[in-house]
Amino acid sequence: MLAWALWQLFPVADGTLVDVSQPMLDAARAEHAEHAPPPRFVLADLASPAWCATVADRAPFDAIVSGYAIHHLPHARKRQLYAEVLDLLEPGGIFVNVEHVQSRAGWIEAAADELMIDSLHAFHAAGGGDKTRDQVRDEFVHRPDKAANILAPVEEQCDWLRAIGFADVDCFFKLFELAVFGGRRPAGRRAG
Repeated sequence: MLAWALWQLFPVADGTLVDVSQPMLDAARAEHAEHAPPPRFVLADLASPAWCATVADRAPFDAIVSGYAIHHLPHARKRQLYAEVLDLLEPGGIFVNVEHVQSRAGWIEAAADELMIDSLHAFHAAGGGDKTRDQVRDEFVHRPDKAANILAPVEEQCDWLRAIGFADVDCFFKLFELAVFGGRRPAGRRAG
């Protein structure tokens, strides 16, 4: 979906789509079968620095955009990955990360959870489901993927990007635990 949105803005952009899941890549391949130029699909795990070698032949990139792919990595690996991204960018290239982030206050996290639970309950009800709000809340609170989330505040991640060498770092949008943030590779910085 993120690639589709980008191709609406930049229809002739050459894309490389990376995912750790072959079924996700297969779905993306089917969704973007008609795109020209055809995108490249790469099976790689961002948890390992080896992912860089799978895309290095296409570097440097004008833009690297990530959607909900980094929040499960340990913080040290996140910082390392951000440095790898910087090195893969063309001077002046941009990195944008659409991601789950940690709330700075417990009441903000609780408000976000309650809003999500209300939305999920309404979605189930609209589809004819009979789950109570309490059932939906219990499923949401005990969802299997929750333990895999290793969230960091957006401000902290922006600080990491600045320390690594990104310029024009900012949080472009934030709503509860969803943030869009990133920065540019300085125009004069050389790879590596």
